[in-house]
Amino acid sequence: MKIFLAIHHELDPNAGAPGSVMQLGRAYQKLGHTVELYGFDHLPSWVPKMAEGVLFPQLCAAHLAKMRTKQQYDVIDISTGDAWVWGALSRKRSQHRPLLVTHSHGLEHISHLELLEEARLGRFHLSWKYPLYRGGYRLWEVATSLRGSDIIFMLNRRDADYAIETLHVPSERIHVVGNGIPNTFLNLPFDPGDAYATEISIAQVGTYISRKGIHYSVPALNELLIKYPQVKVSLLGTGLPAEHILPDFSPVIRDRIQIIPQYAHDELPRLLSGHQILLFPSLSEGFPLALPEAMACGLAPVSTNIPGSTEIVIDSKNGILIPTRNSEAIVHKVEYLIQNRPYLEILRQEAYTTAQGYSWVHIAQQRLAIYKEVLEKHACQSRSGLQKAEL
Repeated sequence: MKIFLAIHHELDPNAGAPGSVMQLGRAYQKLGHTVELYGFDHLPSWVPKMAEGVLFPQLCAAHLAKMRTKQQYDVIDISTGDAWVWGALSRKRSQHRPLLVTHSHGLEHISHLELLEEARLGRFHLSWKYPLYRGGYRLWEVATSLRGSDIIFMLNRRDADYAIETLHVPSERIHVVGNGIPNTFLNLPFDPGDAYATEISIAQVGTYISRKGIHYSVPALNELLIKYPQVKVSLLGTGLPAEHILPDFSPVIRDRIQIIPQYAHDELPRLLSGHQILLFPSLSEGFPLALPEAMACGLAPVSTNIPGSTEIVIDSKNGILIPTRNSEAIVHKVEYLIQNRPYLEILRQEAYTTAQGYSWVHIAQQRLAIYKEVLEKHACQSRSGLQKAEL
């Protein structure tokens, strides 16, 4: 199969969504398929950086139109919001049309609703520009792309249900398939901790922004670190330097907080070594890669019970689920694990075991099977149409 795989980001292996697309592309290639990746890196040099996201659907369609005479794709798989232009153009070519697929990294409409709630609570300030694009036109692009695609890949059930019930996308086109984790995270040596040790290290992986739940995790971590002097915290991938983050914490605990703004993705297992708990207080995710990756490194997750997380974490079996926007719940559950180290060790082992099932090759095989099923269905419909025309 020849597959065109596009996303509205620079193709950075160390970033979440683009990194996952690159991993998926490599898995397709390992399984014998031809893959072309397309992102901001491939846009014409005249496109201003600020306009890349806005123009991406049009420029992606222009690239596909240009390549049509050189390359016949079987599948065109584009990130949500960016497939609608090509979808409109390709509908005019009903014969021998490649399969059009839209893949989501977390439905934008769900993130939009969470941002509105944070703004209502006074936790986040929305710019006057927000309704013009991100909170307006972009949502229309996403809905139009979904409705015009042959296949839609969603990362969790809630996103799928929202697309069906609110955006009126035909349910038979939607498939819920999660993300994978790189082979470098699989089958790492598991280091069982001392069930009676007192020292605990907590990691929080993700950018230091409102959507990642920092307004609720920071007060909780302040309280925990003050109460338990044997506890340390690492904030990884914050995107902000320590001097912008440490003032949010009490001066008496700052020496027990490690902040790493950026890291190479393959470095994460080393950075998580010696940690026992992953705190994941996010408000909205499609399928949070930090969860299975940290679980594969032997960390027990304490995660908000958001769609995406609940696809991975089973409460009290391989982690702990807590309500969103609830600092008190974070303190209560983390404190319970601090005080019950044998139980924490059981959760760590279960989390590690769960994560081993998330290989990219396995995920690629699931998606390829869906590609093939729909391609065969379209081929049958085309043959049936030709036979009727001949009669």
